[in-house]
Amino acid sequence: MPLFLIERNFAEAVQTDPETMAIIKEVNDEIGIQWLFSFLSADKRKTYCLYEAPNAEAIRAAARRLGVPADTIVEVGAEIGPYAAAITPLREKVSEGAQPPA
Repeated sequence: MPLFLIERNFAEAVQTDPETMAIIKEVNDEIGIQWLFSFLSADKRKTYCLYEAPNAEAIRAAARRLGVPADTIVEVGAEIGPYAAAITPLREKVSEGAQPPA
């Protein structure tokens, strides 16, 4: 599935409590996207999120439902670097239907 980097402009910190995370996961699951991880900028005004999604419109739809910005969405190509090399076998197994280790 394609990878997308999303820049979100926030005026405040992102809520990461279990209830909020469950709502985000539910909406993402319904739309067919997966949030992989995010970075918060040093000034705490932006987040940069990596998602797997069929297309950018699916990310926009989830953002609208959740009431969060998706200011810039960029489809990214293959991952490179030592971390990518280490997780590639795991990602391939997950994409084949295996469950990741807990």
